[in-house]
Amino acid sequence: MNTKTFQKLGGFCSISLGLIYILAFIVYGGILDYPKADATDMERVHFLSDNYIMLSTINLISYVLFGILLAVVVVAIHQKIKEYLPNLSILASVFGIIWVGLVIASGMIANIGLNSVIEMGIEEPQKAISIWKSVGIVSEGLGGGNEIVGGVWVLLLSMATFKYSFFSKPLNLLGLLVALAGILTILPFEVFKEIFGISQIVWFIWIGIAMIRQPHPSFAQKN
Repeated sequence: MNTKTFQKLGGFCSISLGLIYILAFIVYGGILDYPKADATDMERVHFLSDNYIMLSTINLISYVLFGILLAVVVVAIHQKIKEYLPNLSILASVFGIIWVGLVIASGMIANIGLNSVIEMGIEEPQKAISIWKSVGIVSEGLGGGNEIVGGVWVLLLSMATFKYSFFSKPLNLLGLLVALAGILTILPFEVFKEIFGISQIVWFIWIGIAMIRQPHPSFAQKN
C-alpha cells in the first residue's frame, strides 16, 4: 500500500472513530434502559443477561474496533508529520499507541467480565454484581473513566501545527480544546468527559476529511 492510499485509509478510519463515538452515545445514553438506583442485584443481573448481545457488541465496537482503527490513524498521522517533526511525531505516536492498547484492553476486560457475571448471576447475584462493579472500575480506569493519554496524544499533534500547517488553524485550536478536556478528566467532574467525547467526534471527523483531501504525508508549509 503506497503512502497516499494509506493516508486516505487513515482518513476514513478517523471518520469512523467519530461515528463510533456517536453510536456509543446513542446506545449507552438512549437505547439501554438501565436498572433504577434501588434495583435489586437480581434485577441488575437480569438487565445484563437480557442485554448481553447488545452490551457485548457495543463493547467490541466502541473499544476493540475503536482501538484497531485508532492504531491506523496514529500511524497515518505519524507518517504525515515525521519528515518535519521527527521527535515530536515519535513522542505523539508513543502516547497514541499506549491509548490504543488501553482502549482495546478495556473492551476485552469488560466483555470477559460480562460473560463471567452472567454465568454466575442466577445462582449468586450478589457476588456477580460485586464482580461486575470491580470489572467496571478496572475497565473505566484503563480506557473509559479518564482520557489523559488520549488527551496528551491530541495535544502533541496539535502542537505540530504551530510550526507547520499540516491541518488548518481552526482544527488545531479544536485539538487543543479536546486535549485540555481529556487531560482534565483526571478530575472527578463528568463534564470534562462529555466535552472530550463530543469535541473529539468533530475532531476525528475533521481530521479524517483533511487527510482524505490532502493525503500526501509530507504536505506542510511553514507559518
